[in-house]
Amino acid sequence: MSTLKKITFLISFVLPVIVVLTNYLGGMFHLVIPLTVFVFLPLLDLGVGKDTSNPGEKDFLSLQNDYYYRALTMIWAFVQLIFIIWAIFEISTNNYSIWEFLMFALSVGIVTGGIGITVGHELGHKASKWEQGLSKLIYMTVCYMHFFIEHNFGHHVHVSTPGDNASSKKGQTFYAFYVKSVFGGYQSAWNIEKKKLQKQGLPAFHYKNEMIWYQVITISFIGFLFTLGSLYRGAIAWDVIVFFLLQSIIAFTLLELTNYIEHYGLERKELFPGKFEKVLPVHSWNQNYLVSNAFLFQLQRHSDHHANAGRRYQALRHFEEAPQLPYGYEVMILIALVPTLWFRMIDPILESWRAKAKSA
Repeated sequence: MSTLKKITFLISFVLPVIVVLTNYLGGMFHLVIPLTVFVFLPLLDLGVGKDTSNPGEKDFLSLQNDYYYRALTMIWAFVQLIFIIWAIFEISTNNYSIWEFLMFALSVGIVTGGIGITVGHELGHKASKWEQGLSKLIYMTVCYMHFFIEHNFGHHVHVSTPGDNASSKKGQTFYAFYVKSVFGGYQSAWNIEKKKLQKQGLPAFHYKNEMIWYQVITISFIGFLFTLGSLYRGAIAWDVIVFFLLQSIIAFTLLELTNYIEHYGLERKELFPGKFEKVLPVHSWNQNYLVSNAFLFQLQRHSDHHANAGRRYQALRHFEEAPQLPYGYEVMILIALVPTLWFRMIDPILESWRAKAKSA
């Protein structure tokens, strides 16, 4: 991988810095982060273009084991934790108008969700307990720790089948999907833990149930932030809890928007009742714009991720035979918020790809 491309993965770390600067400037400057992510970055995508390079098999091991890329994701976990504590300090010590409060929460949520959960997702797939722990740390900061279980042992098993809460169906609006994925995903995580404990001859409500610990850890973290904020202010800081929950909702909503677009309308063949073909690159939507791929640690090369979940982000490949999104995730998630626009744009691409795949 070229030195220039290695450097591009640092782009994500610019966002927390921008949030800090714009927060101190205040007022309309709170719009800088949403404008940067949803306007400036897509324009850069169009200007810079796509990344057509794929790592060769002979370079795979050296690229996969390059500690530089792993270090970036691990460092981010601590950046996110410090970033959240800083945001709580700001809420506790400044007087924000309602508009500034909401826009500050939006900016923080874009960072903790758009980048943070993406990094948590990358770390959560690794065999190292240390990286998995950092993944859970990130999920804690957005009230979504159950995602570690549901994503790894639910979504990756059932992706693009009727049994997957995180695979959207053709004709399903994001809003219908959102309810199913958020609540169904949480219930699925409980069921996965319950079955795991049953195999050990243990009841669901047992200290070995990770879901119970996730609730305890998250509530304790909220309590810590509330206490911290109240001490900063010298008075009860209820707005700290409101702010933290609001940025969390924004963060995991961005995650669910990403989930919605990643597998929309794609289906694995059912070989016999309950048994589906193995996950292939064609069961995920792909996109290959260089800037947004660097910004999202190559999450948009989602086809290779699902087909080869052990590959680290720097080693993921682009598959041209997979269905291709017309724009990067930043644009597509905005389009997904308007169902008629989404269906008008994506359904013809989906049908055209299906017809081409069938005739191939």
